[in-house]
Amino acid sequence: MQRHTETGRWSRQRSLRRRFGRTAATLSLLTAVACTSAQTPDSGKGAGVGAGKADEVTVATWNMCGVRQWGCEKTGGPKEKLQQLRDLIDDSGVQVLLLQEVCSDDLQSFARSLGPQWHSAFEPYAEVDSAGGRKPVGCTGQGRGQAGYGLLAGSPLADVEAVPSEQPTVGLHRGILCARVPAQRLRVCNAHLSLRESDADHPDWDFRDDQLSSLVAAASTDAATVFGGDFNTPPPVGDRNTSAWIWPSEAYTTYRECDQKGGSKKGRATLKDGTKIDYLFTQLPRTACEVVDTKASDHRPLVMRVPRPEDPATISTVG
Repeated sequence: MQRHTETGRWSRQRSLRRRFGRTAATLSLLTAVACTSAQTPDSGKGAGVGAGKADEVTVATWNMCGVRQWGCEKTGGPKEKLQQLRDLIDDSGVQVLLLQEVCSDDLQSFARSLGPQWHSAFEPYAEVDSAGGRKPVGCTGQGRGQAGYGLLAGSPLADVEAVPSEQPTVGLHRGILCARVPAQRLRVCNAHLSLRESDADHPDWDFRDDQLSSLVAAASTDAATVFGGDFNTPPPVGDRNTSAWIWPSEAYTTYRECDQKGGSKKGRATLKDGTKIDYLFTQLPRTACEVVDTKASDHRPLVMRVPRPEDPATISTVG
């Protein structure tokens, strides 16, 4: 397949109901279960998880803050972001990256700069008006292309798919992008969820619950899946968390989050304001998890390591 893939498909599902607020029964889905996991120290930042074993795969999610007009003017340009990618590869042995807020031409350039073994896939954001018209979001700066989210891997990608999910009727459409990484015997899904109150016509509607459900459903088709991204929401913890209801129960039960420890879902901050809104989930055992500091974005990369699956029929989900 081509080294760089663009699906050219848009999610078309629309919400036709009032969506903000759910019954108290929804909160009962958030019951935690105990689990064990190898974890790195509880620091808010790090330099990487180090080199992995030959039979392990290291995956990272990172909102690059590459769309300059979205408050990213002071987070560095493509040169600085490419250097951060190199650091993730060199210091943590990252083989697959889930990227948000990246420019299409930058992503292709990153893959070329990293070497011929690196491949990418991209899906653009779109602004949708009240008449249903779609307009891709362009990146400011000459030769940078469209703004969107994508995948970057040190081996070919296969079965690249934009997963349909509910999106605002009027406003910015983000989405979900999945692909297989055959060399790692892994499937990955990258999601960038809507902000709360992101529908200009219906500011009281919240789409993140349905988007998370679509993401979990996509992940459930293959036990060797790692999924995550920028969810634009904190973990389902705390009495004052008004967004806890959006989380499907499977997120922290069937799956485990990179930074989940036992019954604790809090995790370390991934945004420089001290909150966590970036996630990696899997059924595979987690052997390492780290939040890596960077000056090239307002988000810190989240890095997770798992054993490389030997065969789908023999995957252990103890983790």
